[in-house]
Amino acid sequence: MLTAFVMISADVHSIPETAQAVADIDGVTEVYSCAGDIDLIAKIKVRDHEAIAEVVTGRINRLQGVTASTTHIAFRSYASRETEAGFSVGE
Repeated sequence: MLTAFVMISADVHSIPETAQAVADIDGVTEVYSCAGDIDLIAKIKVRDHEAIAEVVTGRINRLQGVTASTTHIAFRSYASRETEAGFSVGE
């Protein structure tokens, strides 16, 4: 599985509706509204690069309320040691 993060600029008058529409797209696992240069961050988990292209350019960028986006593909994930320790059994 590939993970990508999509930074989304949205129409200020429709951020909650846009966020929900993004969250309803297959392949989108989480959507966050945030402060700063962008309005929303969407986390995508899909099988391949073609699926990323479909989710971002075929679905997200075509939503009413989305004004721009940039996509960042993750290479590797890291977790806190405390988080990992919480899942170890019998150690």
